[in-house]
Amino acid sequence: MPHSRSAGLLAIYPHITSRDRLLLQLLDDHQVLTTDQIHRMLFRARRTCQIRLGELAALNLLDRFRFARDGGGSQPWHWALGHNGHRFQAAAHQRPEPTVRTSRQTVQRLSANPHLAHLLTANEFFVRLTASARQQPGARLDRWWSESLTTKQFRTITADGHGLWSVGDATVGFFLEADTGTEPLGRVVAKLDRYAQLIRRGGPRYPVLFWLGSEQREEHLHQLLRGAHGDVPVATATHASHPAEAVWLPVGATGRVRLDELASDHGQPVAENPNYDDDGGFVL
Repeated sequence: MPHSRSAGLLAIYPHITSRDRLLLQLLDDHQVLTTDQIHRMLFRARRTCQIRLGELAALNLLDRFRFARDGGGSQPWHWALGHNGHRFQAAAHQRPEPTVRTSRQTVQRLSANPHLAHLLTANEFFVRLTASARQQPGARLDRWWSESLTTKQFRTITADGHGLWSVGDATVGFFLEADTGTEPLGRVVAKLDRYAQLIRRGGPRYPVLFWLGSEQREEHLHQLLRGAHGDVPVATATHASHPAEAVWLPVGATGRVRLDELASDHGQPVAENPNYDDDGGFVL
């Protein structure tokens, strides 16, 4: 970086706390979070959260946008990295420093993304798990991978996210399919083909979690799932439920179970399985 730009960024460092750094990393990984989501993950008091977000925006570490709500009023603020936030993350990960124009375009494209609601829904799933881990002793979200990172690591998988959820000594891996009702259910079921291929190649046999917008859509999906890809474990729940609780209905089951009670196999030590390092050991 040119010295003047570097000095300008360094001057901000004394104002950045460890919690701020975590937030910057979350937004770097997952693009956008609402005020409420950030509050539930990182703050105790909502007012404290609002004040801090405003301070970070004043430092240009964060940027924000929101839309009008149908019928009047406004939707909640959506937060993304500001230009200095992009610069900080670029320095932290040894990436080229972005220009002001690049940073601004990133936020503009995000705000105009037709899949923004879907992205927020997928993020909400992991936000709820993160918030639950803060309140439940022994519970933790060991991994939260975005759609892009999941695809990069597993190559043929196009899940909306991947995670490792632990309670005590039990760790369950899963792939998330956050359904917003925009796709025909037949196409939703067809997604299981790639998961079946991953399992056959020695990859993890993680449950595929379909998180659906309504009980009716969940019921219709189960009708289509019966007999389809029995080698791929599948469980469903609705957006109204909390994903850490006993809300998951496996295909063919009559009762719902907790996330940590779902069967999970981390797979074989093969090249296509990112769960293993070069020495064949399991990596969280």
